[in-house]
Amino acid sequence: MHRGPRDPEFRPHRVVVLAMDGVLPFELGIPHRIFGRPKDARGRHLYEVVTCSIRPPGPVQTDADFAVQVEHGPETLATADTVIVPASYELGPVFEQGVLTEELAAALTHIRPGTRLASICTGVYVLAAAGHLDGRPATTHWADSDRLQRLFPQIRVDPDVLFIDDGDVLTSAGVAAGIDLCLHMVRRDHGTAIANDVARRTVVPPHRDGGQAQYIHRPVPDPQQSTTTSARAWALGRLHEPIQLRDMAEQEAMSVRTFTRRFREEVGVSPGQWLTQQRVERARHLLESTDLSVDQVAHDAGFGTAQSMRQHLQAALGVTPTAYRRTFRAGSGTGNGSVEDTSRPYDDVGARR
Repeated sequence: MHRGPRDPEFRPHRVVVLAMDGVLPFELGIPHRIFGRPKDARGRHLYEVVTCSIRPPGPVQTDADFAVQVEHGPETLATADTVIVPASYELGPVFEQGVLTEELAAALTHIRPGTRLASICTGVYVLAAAGHLDGRPATTHWADSDRLQRLFPQIRVDPDVLFIDDGDVLTSAGVAAGIDLCLHMVRRDHGTAIANDVARRTVVPPHRDGGQAQYIHRPVPDPQQSTTTSARAWALGRLHEPIQLRDMAEQEAMSVRTFTRRFREEVGVSPGQWLTQQRVERARHLLESTDLSVDQVAHDAGFGTAQSMRQHLQAALGVTPTAYRRTFRAGSGTGNGSVEDTSRPYDDVGARR
């Protein structure tokens, strides 16, 4: 990865992934897969992904029957624009007592102030033990959320979401939620078109509905029991129209009460929250890819008025429709991350505000 010869100022965003003993190979590979794909209009990689250890270069044992050879030591953390901490099954006192080992603490001192931090699954314990999550919202795998809250009562743990974006610190739920998180960061940095292209090439959805609640083990439902799938497909085909809860319930021949309960069980959020999320995504797509006026985008996305859309985009993204379009308009470049708003507590589909 190098600077383009015609643009000496170009520098890809450097993502440094911290590999610790016991790391899960799947989660270790997620950042490389997601951030290794995005390119700008000139074919230049928008990110540079580097893996480092908390020790000098050498093998790092995974939780599988093999080790990975890591070519960079902890000093590489000082070069990062974003640091990602995947899960490890050998966190020792970090997981058991909520305190860093001397070796890990020394490694983390290399991280420069202002570096964006992210964790996948139980990697959140490292950020928590280092004090980066004090007073902030955070999430982790639903099976570990109670423990995280007990060890770190100063953190506002939310066990229901797939990820949480708190500006300069982001956390995700378990395993595959790391994909959701990394795609979200690409979307935040460079817009939906680039993130969606990465998702297509990775053969995963650009974003998933709901949160972790839908993945917690429950008794298997009656196979004859109705679902809300048809109602969701029906609603997606008419987002530009007013949609009432009773209209969606009628698609499944359910009472509003039964439909609402079933919908939340399947998707993890209420029908109203889901509709707003889909309309925000529709508005983002139209603002990026069309010349439609803000009023027309608001109508086509189902917000009715520009003022209503402005309020919803401010709540979800921290920016106005005009500012979002200026940053992520198709053909206007790769985006520069100016939509970031470190004051917003949660962000995007799959997360909760």
